[in-house]
Amino acid sequence: MIKAVIFDLDNTLLDRTITFGSFTDSLVRTYFSHLENTQFIRNRIIELDEDGYKNKNELFAELLEELPWSTKPTKAELLSFYSEEYVKCAVLMEQALEVLQHARSKYLTGLITNGRTMIQYGKIDQVAIRDAFDLILVSEEAGCKKPDPTIFQMALDRLQVQADECLFIGDHPVNDVEGAAKSGMHTVWLKVNQPWREDLQAKPLHEIDKLSELLELI
Repeated sequence: MIKAVIFDLDNTLLDRTITFGSFTDSLVRTYFSHLENTQFIRNRIIELDEDGYKNKNELFAELLEELPWSTKPTKAELLSFYSEEYVKCAVLMEQALEVLQHARSKYLTGLITNGRTMIQYGKIDQVAIRDAFDLILVSEEAGCKKPDPTIFQMALDRLQVQADECLFIGDHPVNDVEGAAKSGMHTVWLKVNQPWREDLQAKPLHEIDKLSELLELI
């Protein structure tokens, strides 16, 4: 019997593709207004970002080296710009609020996300979902990150449920599906940008293409 439903954030509840795309547009408008054609710059930024899995220090170091800046900013300036602007661009997946309301009406709800505390909570507050959860764990403040079983066990302890009483929903095959499954949780894989790896032993209980499918599943 499921007692708790725990979600990943980026590309699960939050549409990270649209969010980072909007941030990229803001960065291009701010720093590349001297160019007529900026589509190639936008495409390159998104490519180098690797769907959010590249360290931002490394990302901005690469962008500073590669892009045709008019006046090259410092990496610290770009990191500050990212911290301020990225959060403002956050948008939810379609019907995310309905899914959260539905889950909260039946179960305990939680959120486990990898990332910097300031950025992740900033996005959570930007889309006004902090109150939708009984538990929020951000890897930086937790001191561990998915797929480390420690962060999943922290959630179970704080929610006071057993692993087999918990359903975890996420988009990343390793960090979310395998990580949660190895902790004993049931899992749902939301297929977004991350391909499945055939060497993974864990298999999700369900595979879904849209978050809204959870309205029927749970």
